[in-house]
Amino acid sequence: MSASLALAPSLYEETVPGGGHTSFVLKRGQLLRVTDLEGGANVSLLMFNAQEKSERLNLPDTLKGQHTAKLTEGHCLYSDMGRVLACITADTCGWHDSFGGVLSADEVKEKYGEGRYQELRNGFFRNGVDNLLVEMGKWELNLQDLLMTLNLFSKVSVDADGGFVFQPGNSKAGDYIELYAPMDTLVVLTALQHPMDPNPAYAPKPVQLSWKKVESDGVTVLCRTSRPENGRGFHNTERLYI
Repeated sequence: MSASLALAPSLYEETVPGGGHTSFVLKRGQLLRVTDLEGGANVSLLMFNAQEKSERLNLPDTLKGQHTAKLTEGHCLYSDMGRVLACITADTCGWHDSFGGVLSADEVKEKYGEGRYQELRNGFFRNGVDNLLVEMGKWELNLQDLLMTLNLFSKVSVDADGGFVFQPGNSKAGDYIELYAPMDTLVVLTALQHPMDPNPAYAPKPVQLSWKKVESDGVTVLCRTSRPENGRGFHNTERLYI
């Protein structure tokens, strides 16, 4: 059950087109809603401590600390310092992938064809590595900082032989995930198809971003209490602001 909360009116909204990318600091006490506008979207996302960017999202610790192979409502996204970069306070999709990563330019060319700017102009085929690096460069980050990527709205399960299986249709139009920031968190993202998406056509979907200010701390109750480890993670985070 979701915790009750009070929200101020939206601080800002924007649409990231399919193939687009952006980055921003989600400030302590803010909530970000990411909405799949058409269904079938995928958002590849990185997170860093905005004040000390050597601290960043650690997906292995995030998964093992919460005894899960998927991320959804009630889960926290941990840094490599055991702090909570963000927590998932609401989720209508139910499964977000931590395994798939992103494609490089060569991999996009192999999967979808040439897709050059010279012929397609702004419709050229973009790739996750370059899109994320463009945004990371704005924050003095580079290729060595491109490590663990969370893929929102995508589901990758494991079959009986231990292989990864992409599940098409995991996210429907209007599905959303809400991320609350208990610390100032740098978010870097791009809206591109999941690397395992079997669709042979390059057709990334748009998403909407909406920022809100949380007026009640009740929003974090589920995340704090879903695992004993999460209570400690919030404690470690709040020590930064004593």
